[in-house]
Amino acid sequence: MTILIDRNSPRAAAKVEAKFFYFYMALSCMAVAFLGFAPTYWMPMARGSLSSPPVVHLHGLLFFAWTLYFVFQSWLAASGRIARHRSVGLIGISLATAMTMMGIVASISVMKRSAAIGQASEGLTFAIVPLSGILFFAVVFALAIICLRDRETHKRLMLLASISILDAAVARWFLTFLAPPGPVGPPPVPVTIAPALVAYLLLVVAIVFDWRTRGRPHPVYIYGGLALVAVKLLNWPISTSAAWHSVAGGILALAQ
Repeated sequence: MTILIDRNSPRAAAKVEAKFFYFYMALSCMAVAFLGFAPTYWMPMARGSLSSPPVVHLHGLLFFAWTLYFVFQSWLAASGRIARHRSVGLIGISLATAMTMMGIVASISVMKRSAAIGQASEGLTFAIVPLSGILFFAVVFALAIICLRDRETHKRLMLLASISILDAAVARWFLTFLAPPGPVGPPPVPVTIAPALVAYLLLVVAIVFDWRTRGRPHPVYIYGGLALVAVKLLNWPISTSAAWHSVAGGILALAQ
């Protein structure tokens, strides 16, 4: 006996929605990354008025390439091309490794530039923001690779990793339109919290979707989300400690 499934039924529509949800979330991450850096990077570069060291351009290229890669991989998975998705995954490992290394290099570059303009202490303080961010991304990505055979965990870890690096993009809008004019140099660590929480609203969307489709959020969102917020909030008190300045100073000294 053949059972016909009405593709227009609510149940079929829900399955299609769930199938492409992570693709739509990947598109959202890409849009946030592009629009976030538009006023301070893409538009000035298009006008030919952007003056930045090569490390900034390479850093931006790698991190934006990640959003494109995440969109492509999510589309392959949603389209059922799992074998292709896995083969392309090797590129992702190389890209994530390069991003981690460049994130550290960019953080060191910020400390050096801050020291050059007489704000060495401010540079060491702010360094916790990019360093903790890229470390969180690297750890979550590594967990996603470890959980490769568990598709439900894997895709949520990949989404969490991608959302975790969007705070810088959102912060550009805060600095461009909301921050008062001030001296050139790294911003205070507390001002990075609000943009991060705005970026993390994408994680709230994912949690709500899980609640609708699974009846409860996946543990990745619960524990990973709590860890993500905790890291961001703890940046503030830790950044002013003597222990952190010793660590950041040691990293800077090794790079000299």
